[in-house]
Amino acid sequence: MKPTLMVLAAGMGSRYGGLKQLDQVGPSGETIIDYSIYDAIRAGFGKIVFVIRRDIEQPFREAFIDRLKNHIEIDYVFQELDNLPSGYKLPEGRQKPWGTSHAILVTKDKIKEPFGVINADDYYGVESFKILREFLVNDKDDNNYTIVGYRMGNTLSDHGHVNRGVCRVSPSGFLEGIVETRKISKTPQGAVAPGADGKDLMFTGEEVVSMNLWGFKPSVYYLLEKEFTSFLQTRIDDLTAELDIPTSVDKYVKDGTITIQILKTGGKWFGVTYREDKPFVVESIKNMVDAGIYPAKLF
Repeated sequence: MKPTLMVLAAGMGSRYGGLKQLDQVGPSGETIIDYSIYDAIRAGFGKIVFVIRRDIEQPFREAFIDRLKNHIEIDYVFQELDNLPSGYKLPEGRQKPWGTSHAILVTKDKIKEPFGVINADDYYGVESFKILREFLVNDKDDNNYTIVGYRMGNTLSDHGHVNRGVCRVSPSGFLEGIVETRKISKTPQGAVAPGADGKDLMFTGEEVVSMNLWGFKPSVYYLLEKEFTSFLQTRIDDLTAELDIPTSVDKYVKDGTITIQILKTGGKWFGVTYREDKPFVVESIKNMVDAGIYPAKLF
């Protein structure tokens, strides 16, 4: 059975200032998602599942579902705010999605095979999808997952701060811990982020970070359900609180319930966190088209 690729596309795009998932960056009007799907198809993925908001269903259907259905099996699911465990009620005033862990949970009835997870607005590179597919097809341990990891210095924006899952990797290449670090900014000395104690966290830029390029087995749904329920017990009334994937899996790595292999990629990553990032993305895509990595028109 071919693995599935889940595309997280329900984000609000507040820093970008618009629906960046549909922004065109390729020479024939392609989005970043188009390049990810193209790379996934040639790597050997068999299905795409989008996680979207209900209010963007129609433009997504037109841009991807209807247009690409003859190239690969495509499905989608809504990340509804009121899709909560039994006994919990949506708090009044909540508008922000519950986070990436909840985004994965809402696909539970759609995916029964090993699957990868990506962000809709990130370009991951040809090599990364090949690495991910090989892991999902060949690794038979139901409790062993993977992160395709990138060098932090290759993932920062010139136009503002970013959030990154900073990985601590064992000598044998397994994740020992992951910390979702927020507001990381470039400086001439490296990278810096505000620390919880008021002191800045300094980074060399060589650290391995997760860009939400994950490989999971269906066993992860049980763990995420436990963590999301626990999260709601303490933070349901915080209207901006989110539960991200790194926070959800960290304790299970530390207590030995699961293992996560870090598979490093030399592939190039870039994204459109800020609107000012777009010209670089457009130029990078053009250069790859000129080099023959992609055709001028993908589909």
